[in-house]
Amino acid sequence: MALIPSESPNILVKEFDLSGVVPAVTSTTGALVGDFNWGPVEQPILIGNEAQLVSTFGSPSLDSAADETDFLSASMFLKYSGSAYVTRAADSSARNAVAASTGVLVKNLVNWEEDKSSLTSKKVIAKYPGTIGNSIKVSVCPSSTSDSAFSGWTVDNISMSSLFDAAPGTSAQVAQHTADAGDEVHVVVYDEDGGISGTPGTILETYAYLSLATDAKTDDGSTNNVAEVLNNNSRYVWIASLASEFTGISTAATFTGSGDSSVNNYSLGSGVHTALDVGDYQFGFDQYEDEENIQVDFLVAPGLQSNDDQKEIINYLAGIAAGRKDCVVVASPSRNLVVNKTDTSAVASTTVTWANTLNSSSYLIVDNNYLKVYNKYTDKYVFIPAAAATAGVMASTDLVAAPWFSPAGSRRGQYFGVTSLAYNATKTQRDQLYKASINPIVNLPGQGILLYGDKTKLGRPSAFDRINVRRLFLVVERAIKGAAQNVMFEFNDEFTRAEFVNIVEPFLREIKGRRGITDFRVVCDETNNTSDIIDNNQFVASVFIKPARSINYVTLNFVAVRTGVDFDEVVGLV
Repeated sequence: MALIPSESPNILVKEFDLSGVVPAVTSTTGALVGDFNWGPVEQPILIGNEAQLVSTFGSPSLDSAADETDFLSASMFLKYSGSAYVTRAADSSARNAVAASTGVLVKNLVNWEEDKSSLTSKKVIAKYPGTIGNSIKVSVCPSSTSDSAFSGWTVDNISMSSLFDAAPGTSAQVAQHTADAGDEVHVVVYDEDGGISGTPGTILETYAYLSLATDAKTDDGSTNNVAEVLNNNSRYVWIASLASEFTGISTAATFTGSGDSSVNNYSLGSGVHTALDVGDYQFGFDQYEDEENIQVDFLVAPGLQSNDDQKEIINYLAGIAAGRKDCVVVASPSRNLVVNKTDTSAVASTTVTWANTLNSSSYLIVDNNYLKVYNKYTDKYVFIPAAAATAGVMASTDLVAAPWFSPAGSRRGQYFGVTSLAYNATKTQRDQLYKASINPIVNLPGQGILLYGDKTKLGRPSAFDRINVRRLFLVVERAIKGAAQNVMFEFNDEFTRAEFVNIVEPFLREIKGRRGITDFRVVCDETNNTSDIIDNNQFVASVFIKPARSINYVTLNFVAVRTGVDFDEVVGLV
């Protein structure tokens, strides 16, 4: 080690950081795609609770069974876990409500930025597609030479003027740069029909003293243009253009006209909400293909009516999970197979026949049931696919124990907030389902509603045919992959290899101590990092793991013996 040249005796201090550890990883985040009344389309939103779910995607209505089912599924998962990415899907025929004759499809912010220049004829556009946008009305009060227009500003028997301190006038910036006046407007966004709030005439948003000038600024330098302010802040509308909009205030020549003294009202209509097909759901789940963009642990399949559609969406999701290699798919059968069926024996057999057409995958977990839950928004009971709750049970297991524990049985397999099941499988039917790698959900007297199986849909004998083993490896692989980032661009030498082993082994030792594995070994030396490997700029570490196995079958031997017989004499005979 060469010292830095010094004119006099010197002590050189250097630091070597050998304190690297395997980073902690989460394992409880879900991903759901649904048919919702409101909200951005094809944009994953991280949701933390039901209140946020409602504010982002609207409450479920009686207008759409799919909207109700998908909303309640997302809500159910959030009861078990504190986070889920939720994506709204929409059919290509869906439309945003507009202040014009024909609706348009604006899916999200990216879509708006791409298309806004071609939408000026629509003036005001509902933020998101769907019929709920037809309830929106926007009222704009411009500056006037007198206060009479403002004081009389009443729309649909709602006094708009009472919402503001004074009438709009001339902004300070316009007064400073031009001789013209009257650029300010007040804007009210309200729920004309009650489609959003439930109460007609509910004020949704108010904006005071905005400017019609396109380059208007506030004192702190932020935009004060009416279109830009609403487009940046409104939860309900895009402003494509407004009547009497000015072109700019940088010079007197570019600022033309004065404000219109009449109130402008924009009632939105032509919003359309159309039912989703399997392709729409698939497109929504495409947002989760790349594991580097969004980290998720569960892809929750929707519950589609058609047997073929449900098979298609499940196989599609299993392909995404297998490609990511860091999450599992949780799915229920199609609604057509399970709900409102009286012959439970036929339900079990047809479910097995259907499940046998699914692709074999250790990244796929299938249950057998639909859950009857209460919808407080419509005051009725509905059946939803159990998949979201099943994924929630797994997330809850991670929180109370660890991912490598089986999320089943009376200790960790409890379902909450469920009134009843679509059907309760008998022991014979459960045997039939489990043989086909379908995990039964049962209602056991005195124990409640339980997940009573822990199989993946892997079609061959393997350690990975168990949920706890698959999820153990997902967590271990994600964590050690994160640790491996520390050696990227380092030299492949003895020091780096030893450093990696010293990081990984304590992590695996901790999991062993927490009963997740029975033994392990990490090999990262010259045996698997040969000269050819090194010359190809590669680094190889082999991690050998013996996973712990969950108990699926219990045998209890009760033995009667004669009086006077020592128990030690007969123990070995049983």
